[in-house]
Amino acid sequence: MWNQFNTADYEGMIAETVTIKGHNGDQINAYSARPIGSGPYPSIVLIHHLPGWDELYREFARRFAHQGFVVICPDLFARFGQGSPDDIASAARGEGGVSDDSVLGDCEAARDYLKALPYTNGKVGIIGSCSGGRHTFMVACRADGFDAAVELWGGRVVMGADDLSPAQPKAPIDMTDGLSAPLLGIFGNDDQSPSPEQVNQHEEALKAAGKNYEFHRYDGAGHGFWYYDRPAYRPEQAMDSWGKTLAFFGENLS
Repeated sequence: MWNQFNTADYEGMIAETVTIKGHNGDQINAYSARPIGSGPYPSIVLIHHLPGWDELYREFARRFAHQGFVVICPDLFARFGQGSPDDIASAARGEGGVSDDSVLGDCEAARDYLKALPYTNGKVGIIGSCSGGRHTFMVACRADGFDAAVELWGGRVVMGADDLSPAQPKAPIDMTDGLSAPLLGIFGNDDQSPSPEQVNQHEEALKAAGKNYEFHRYDGAGHGFWYYDRPAYRPEQAMDSWGKTLAFFGENLS
């Protein structure tokens, strides 16, 4: 099991806020976590969800670091101001959300930041949940230089014409041909964003494009079933899918 360890081993990590040059050269904050040691370690860009750049994502960053990855989680909402995660997420939603181009630029900057570190091995994965799952797939389709992608219940990968906007002018499913990394998808069968039918459409597009992917769908789980701080949490499904995620990154980023 991924949560087992040798009690005799020394463990330590460094976790801190750093500043990176993001989309359009904007200075944005990012949360960084890494094991203590010379490495070289594989690395991960962690994309936060619509509720914001919050404590949950700091916890996820530290968990990945504990498992031997260097992680950076950029604040995609930095341009909407500074304050509590809830307030800034509300401001972002009030302005129609962050644009796909801005997310792409920030994630490419985070990727380059990781690749330049002396203790990383040059392999970079990308992962996000909810809107971050959508962003993960979108970035993996539009950008090179990612070696693995994990999409956690990405809502609005499949979009109708009425869902498109100046900030999100194209549905990620229509970008499938550009996918340049192996993809792991994790979904709950009780979810409606994406619904099981939308996950089917997503999978059919990947098959038609001949992409390297694997999807896992969990009964008894809905949207956000990793989120231990809310009723959606499903411990059995979360534990199993965390294991699949860590194994997938281990295989593709070593």
